[in-house]
Amino acid sequence: MAAAAAVVTPTGLEDGVSRSRGEGAGEAVVERGPGAAYHMFVVMEDLVEKLKLLRYEEGLLRKSNLKPPSRHYFALPTNPGEQFYMFCILAAWLINKAGRPFEQPQEYDDPNATISNILSELRSFGRTADFPPSKLKSGYGEHVCYVLDCLAEEALKYVGFTWKRPSYPVEEIEEETIPEDDAELILNKLDEEFVEEETDNEENFIDLNILKAQTYRLDMNESAKQEDILESTTDAAEWNLEVERVLPQLKVTIRTDNKDWRIHVDQMHQHKSGIESALKETKGFLDKLHNEISRTLEKIGSREKYINNQLEHLVQEHRAAQAQLSEARERYQQGNGGVTERTKLLAEVTEELEKVKQEMEEKGSSMTDGAPLVKIKQSLTKLKQETIQMDIRIGVVEHTLLQSKLKEKSNMTRDMHATVIPESTIGSY
Repeated sequence: MAAAAAVVTPTGLEDGVSRSRGEGAGEAVVERGPGAAYHMFVVMEDLVEKLKLLRYEEGLLRKSNLKPPSRHYFALPTNPGEQFYMFCILAAWLINKAGRPFEQPQEYDDPNATISNILSELRSFGRTADFPPSKLKSGYGEHVCYVLDCLAEEALKYVGFTWKRPSYPVEEIEEETIPEDDAELILNKLDEEFVEEETDNEENFIDLNILKAQTYRLDMNESAKQEDILESTTDAAEWNLEVERVLPQLKVTIRTDNKDWRIHVDQMHQHKSGIESALKETKGFLDKLHNEISRTLEKIGSREKYINNQLEHLVQEHRAAQAQLSEARERYQQGNGGVTERTKLLAEVTEELEKVKQEMEEKGSSMTDGAPLVKIKQSLTKLKQETIQMDIRIGVVEHTLLQSKLKEKSNMTRDMHATVIPESTIGSY
């Protein structure tokens, strides 16, 4: 399994992302390797395997009536709205699987609030999310794959799943079947073949060992004395029996090599003969099929001509009816346009009529209503009362003025009598 063979650690993605963005404003941005652009495809494939381990098809897709995502669904942009909705549903399901309560997001929820809730839950698991939340709005990319992969790992931890070493099946080596005629060779034939190969290869070379052997034989022939001829004492029948007994043990099996070009040539000739034999059979069937198809096509063509000749007047009537229908549709469209204009005018006239009716109702209600008269009478009575009070106040003020004038007059007369000059003082002058 791909998920068991290669477990993707989120720290690698975090390091790659942080290197691509730069940790701070003063640090230099380190370029990532050429394979970093394809890292999210690997993460996405591992995510699909982890979701299968969590049985998301039964727990999520069938309940929500959703299609299973492809192996590179969140790595490539296809439909951002659909991908973002799928990301939110998967994230919520994984958070619930990890033992945290999380409400299932709806289509019309605020995306910023949903993303912030998902990132807060991710940070609560101890995972880092040092990228802007707007990166998740598109619904695809390495950040989306990273968030879902982290949540899937947390869900697997909560479930109690542990990764084990992959068990590779033992491949049995198939023994090649060798035909008996080619596999078993007699040693005499092998010796003859080897001798022929050696002679072919060594025709142009002089062998020193052969020369030494020839000179040695010459010396021995010269120095040796004539000896008696050796005769065999073994029986020929026993010798043949022994040869028949030992002959099966002298056979050698040679394994044919599939990489040899001679074998490939033989196979090509066999396939060629098989193709030629099959072609002869299939060619007859194909010719028969071609003739039958051509006959049926001729019959169909003649039948079509007969039907067209028989139904020509009906076709003309149909064309005339189509022309009348098109004219009627044009007139309907024109009339429909006039109706829409008149409906607009009618709506405007009805609005003006409603306004006039409201004004008339207001004026009629004001004319028939006696409340203003009552208010006028009440105000008149108040005015009369106020005028009476003012008259009383004016009389009081006039009385006080009269009294003050009288007091001033009496004071003046008293002062005049008090200031009379004596006669003695007048005489002295």
